[in-house]
Amino acid sequence: MTRVTTADLDRLEFRAVQSGDHTDVARELIALANRVESDSEISRAELFVRAGEQWEMAQEFERATAAYQRAIDDGGITVIDARAHLAGALLELDEIDAAYAQLERLRVEGPRNLPTYITIAETLQAHGDLKGAHDWSTLGVERFRHQDVSAYVHDLLMELVRTRFRIRMDLGLTEDALDRLLDDE
Repeated sequence: MTRVTTADLDRLEFRAVQSGDHTDVARELIALANRVESDSEISRAELFVRAGEQWEMAQEFERATAAYQRAIDDGGITVIDARAHLAGALLELDEIDAAYAQLERLRVEGPRNLPTYITIAETLQAHGDLKGAHDWSTLGVERFRHQDVSAYVHDLLMELVRTRFRIRMDLGLTEDALDRLLDDE
């Protein structure tokens, strides 16, 4: 069994960026996930998510979906909900119904954090679903705008507000009260 720290994960991901070999790093992350200890700083589910991200960078979307599904099945804590990532990979595979089914399950439960809302909004925007991106970004801003308890949460909230603002401009919508949150920045 192995323990994986944030520093270990940073080293692996930096190596992938430097070398461009996302496939090898994805395989290494899967191997680590398969032998990580339950009390590791980085959870098994997070390792599967990070492997999925590397598979996506390597344009291996089927493998990415498998890694994200393993994270979902594991049920461990992840920075970004694996279902958001899975939906994005499914969209890349043109499995639209399956992608939106993942998003609907996530919507019903309500994502637990801002990074998940940001990921969903940006993914839908990238895939041309501006209405869906707008809906998700609005949900996230409304849910978290009164929970601003730290500088980190505030920065994430403002990132989501900026994403929402760009989406609104693409949709040709006029400024609203949530857009005006940017005026205080």
